[in-house]
Amino acid sequence: MVILTYLLGFIVITNIILGISIVFLERKSPSSTWAWLMVLLFIPILGFILYLIFGRPINRRRIFTWDRKSRIEVKTTVQKQILALEEGRFAFRHKEMEEFSDLVYLHLRNDEAILTQDNAVKIFTDGEEKFSSLIQDLEKATDHIHMQYYILRHDELGERIAKVLRRKAREGLEVRVLYDDMGSRLLRRKFIHQLRDAGAEIEAFSPARLSRINFEINYRNHRKLTIIDGDIGYIGGFNIGDEYLGKSKRFGYWRDTHLRIEGHAVQSMQTRFLLDWNHASENEVQYDDRYYEVESKGEVGIQIVTSGPDSEWEQIKNGYIKMIMSAKKYIYIQTPYFIPDESLLDALRIAAFSGIDVKLMIPNKPDHPFVYWATLSHCGDLLKAGGEVYIYQNGFLHAKTIVVDGEIASVGTANIDVRSFRLNFEVNAFLYDLNIANELVKEFNNDIMKSTQMTYKLYEKRTIGVRFKESISRLLSPVL
Repeated sequence: MVILTYLLGFIVITNIILGISIVFLERKSPSSTWAWLMVLLFIPILGFILYLIFGRPINRRRIFTWDRKSRIEVKTTVQKQILALEEGRFAFRHKEMEEFSDLVYLHLRNDEAILTQDNAVKIFTDGEEKFSSLIQDLEKATDHIHMQYYILRHDELGERIAKVLRRKAREGLEVRVLYDDMGSRLLRRKFIHQLRDAGAEIEAFSPARLSRINFEINYRNHRKLTIIDGDIGYIGGFNIGDEYLGKSKRFGYWRDTHLRIEGHAVQSMQTRFLLDWNHASENEVQYDDRYYEVESKGEVGIQIVTSGPDSEWEQIKNGYIKMIMSAKKYIYIQTPYFIPDESLLDALRIAAFSGIDVKLMIPNKPDHPFVYWATLSHCGDLLKAGGEVYIYQNGFLHAKTIVVDGEIASVGTANIDVRSFRLNFEVNAFLYDLNIANELVKEFNNDIMKSTQMTYKLYEKRTIGVRFKESISRLLSPVL
């Protein structure tokens, strides 16, 4: 009895200390703070363990290190562009881009995201087309291949790509593959050993250290990047696995959005990869000019913007809000998860109340149940403000795109949810180009033809069971 009393006392004191730490020291958002305090209150022992695994903040020391040369070059270019914008002498290639100089300025100040204006972009919405193009480019590589995916599977597609990578490594090319340890937790050791035996390098981002226990499990690298010879880059939502070719019985056809980029935006993608690689690998890569030998290929303006829990600011979310605030006619959003924080939800509601045509498209099936019910709950908020919600019916919608007025767009890895904004390492391309934006609008309208519309009347008719699931999921949304 005495032991039980001491144990209960220890649990209470530990919870109090942890609660004080969460409130006063960690500076979490109020919603996240209250969510974790409730977890500690109602499930004290398990809650403490869950917090150690999922709730501890990442150490915000600079976990991504630069070598001096590349750091100076980026810093100098960023400062030049900021000064030119402030003095009104920035040379925009297309006059219509001047309207969005404040968005360009935001990303320069917020994320040191250099604006490049000489890019050629191809949009992929189908997995077969995307991976066919990727494999063709891999086959043509002559110097190096840098590849980074959240999910990497050793299935038919994974083996097709690995076969090319192994051959290129044997030919003497530098081949580096980075995968997320949690997202690719089912990746077989055979896949890794075969790549290494061929001369390629492959590493996991934030792997478990103590017998499969990973205290950084909540902070995952969700980025998807491929850089080939420094002059071709791929960025977007597709991971590597057969389900992304529509071969999953559970999900059916996989609708995503991915970009193939040529031009100086690839330099920013290369830098992002090398920063992530040097964090994950003991074999650090130093700056080399051949990684950055890029030619002008087009006229699309692009900023590559990254965000993560190591940063004080939520760079991609801030970019989303700025885009929403700039809208004069319409905002089209596609996302598998819609769990915005109050700032982004308010921006969308204000836009809808102001007469802006706000259209949101989400999938018709959950891949994470709690996240899906929280998504439906927030859809109700948007519908009430006058926004439109469409449920994609032709398989699973995984695209992460925003288009505003057919003038600017964002495509990348960040979903509209708290996890992407605050917990995951993400990367998006912000695009300033009428042709690209209108191509994305065209794809959105094509997808509407394969969707059903959720009206506020239909939303109000949901069952008590659905309302209960939404309430619980919304309560947990700050920590999902």
